[in-house]
Parts: sequence; structure tokens; C-alpha cells
Amino acid sequence: MGRLRTHSRIPVGGARCKNLISKKLALIRLRKEILPQIAGKSYIPFMVQTVVSRSAVGEASAARDEYLKAYRLMLLARVLDDKFASLYRMGKINGGVFLGRGQEAFSVAAGVALKKGDVYAPLIRDAAGRIAFGEPILDAIRSFFGSRLGPTRGRDGNVHRGRPRDGHLPMISHLGAMISVVNGVLFAHRMKGVTGTVGIASIGDGGTSTGAFHEALNQAAVEKLPLVMMIANNEYAYSTPTDRQYACENLVQRAVGYGVRGHSLDGTDLEECLKVVGAAVAAARAGNGPQFVVARLLRLCGHGEHDDASYVDSNLKSTTTGRDCLKVAEAHIVEAGWGGANDLANWRAEAIQKVEESVARVQRDPTPDPYEEDWCALSTRRLSEGEPASPSRP
Repeated sequence: MGRLRTHSRIPVGGARCKNLISKKLALIRLRKEILPQIAGKSYIPFMVQTVVSRSAVGEASAARDEYLKAYRLMLLARVLDDKFASLYRMGKINGGVFLGRGQEAFSVAAGVALKKGDVYAPLIRDAAGRIAFGEPILDAIRSFFGSRLGPTRGRDGNVHRGRPRDGHLPMISHLGAMISVVNGVLFAHRMKGVTGTVGIASIGDGGTSTGAFHEALNQAAVEKLPLVMMIANNEYAYSTPTDRQYACENLVQRAVGYGVRGHSLDGTDLEECLKVVGAAVAAARAGNGPQFVVARLLRLCGHGEHDDASYVDSNLKSTTTGRDCLKVAEAHIVEAGWGGANDLANWRAEAIQKVEESVARVQRDPTPDPYEEDWCALSTRRLSEGEPASPSRP
């Protein structure tokens, strides 16, 4: 901005010289005669227009859309968990209820990063990841109510649900056992010539002290499987604090011992979770072997709804680790100008309505009846107890 520069290096002679002089004279006339008339004879400096890269705008827009999508999935998972807690206290649910309060940002990042054809072994607190990976909330609600229409037809615990054909593995245990199952699926993909798939296994800090964890992660490292090991370090293995679980400064240091790449992140920051988990999944998908991702966060509830969590150090709740990831995400949305108080209220109302309508629907579902159903616990009926072996297939 400011004075118009009227001098330049102009080659002497030739048509090019005359052309440049003509353009120069036109600019001088524009400055001295035309612009003052347009602006009431006041001086208007020349402005240099900055051209914004379309790709940069597109990337920013995509990041915003991904963030808002992830936030709304987190919100739906939180509302669903709150409903399960309420139903448990009302005596409407048999069995345990384990909530993901405080873990939603880390969890949802897994589901968002995965694609169709990938495989996911969630933790008991991974409602957000399950929903983001495509699990209908009806599957969760039907499992808690023991509906005949649920994934297990009302015949298994509420956290053991899944749909293996869709890559959503039913949880055997959160204590390391599912890592080897994910490895097995990834090995099967390799043997079948299926490429470009990734497997995520979620586990808590306590599960990293089990033999199953060590053996499976070591196997994945040796075979360079596209496994992403996600560890939610919520400071307690049930009631055992981390300083009684391991001596290393940070769990991510264990990655070196297995020969895999480690990533450490703030599990309360949705933006960081999406970025780091997304990069880890991309690295595994590109053939760079297992990725070891550790998130620092705090479980904002008891181990289960039967547990009051009185053993949790109150000082932790006032640290960054003890922040509520949902509140952090909402503050970021407002600060970035992506939504206001009304938008947040409307999104919450929509989530509540969806959960309430789904619960009302499931409460009308039929319950299991062994006298009416022809039910088989195994995908291959010939392997069921009491079924005679085929002459051609013993």
C-alpha cells in the first residue's frame, strides 16, 4: 500500500519497449485522473490482493467438518452412556455398565480414522469409537436390554457385542486378549491378498502388564502387521494407580522395546487425537508396521457404575489430564467460530431425542425364547453340539 511505483527497468527500443511505456502511462493516468474522480478526488492507494490457495481453504474446511462430525459422535456417545447409567440405577439393566466419560475424544478418533474393510477391537469404554466406526446405537441398546433382535440375540453380556463380518470384533476381554485376534484377522487379509487394511486394538494402561499384550504386540512387530495399538492411560487399572503398574516414565517408552513407532498425545484434546491417531493409522496403512499410541486422560467415573471411584487422587481432576474432553471440544468450537451456544444446545437436544426414541423402540422388542427360536451359537451349524457330522465333511 502507499505510493505507486512509476519507475522500472524497461529495455530500450523495440515493440516491447513501446508496449511497456503504454502500460506505464495508463497506470499513471489511472492514478492521477480516474481514481480521484471515483473517490471524490481523494487519494486511494493501490492495494495488493492476496490470493488464498484453494487447497488451503479446502483443507481447513475438511478439518472443520471432521472436527464437528467427531464432536457430535462424542456427544451422542456421552448421552447414550448417561442413559445407560440412569437405566442401571433404575434396575432396568442386568449386568455391569461401564462408561467412557473422559475417553470419548481418543475413542472417536479411532472410529473416524478407520475405513470399510478395516477391523476394530474396542475397549469397554469405546462407545464413541464404536459409533464412529458404524455401530448403530440400536445394537448397543439391544445388547443392554437383552433383546432378541440384538447382535447376540440376548444371549451374551452387553459389552461382548459385535459384527465380525463388518470388521467390528466382539470383545473377549479388554485385558490384552483382543490384540492377538486383530493380528489373526490381519494375517488372514495378508494370506488372501487383501491390502490396505488396518486393525485397531484398544486397551487400558492396566492391560499393558499382561502376558497377552506382550506376546501379541511382539508378534505384530515381528510380522510388521498394520496394527494400531491404542492405549488409554487413565491413571488407574481399576483402582491400581500407574506408579504401581510400571516403572517407566511414560508408557510410550515401551514402543522402543518392541521395535515399533510410539506416539503420545493429550487424550482430552479432540484436535490432537484426530491428528495423531489419523497419522498413526495412515502410517500403518502405508506399510510402516505397528503403531503404538498412548493417550493421557482420566476416567471421569468409576470403573463401572457399581464403583464410586473414591480412590482417585482429587489433585488429578484439576490438571490437564483431568479435563472433560467434551467441554474442551465445545470451547474449541465456539472459539473457532464453528458454532455457538444455540448450536451446541441443538446438537445435544438431537442426540437426546435419538437416544430416547431408540430406547423406547427397543423396549418393545421381543425377548429370547429357546422354544420359539432355531438358534445356533456358531456360524457353522455343523460344529454345534448335537449336530451329526456330514459323511463327506467329518
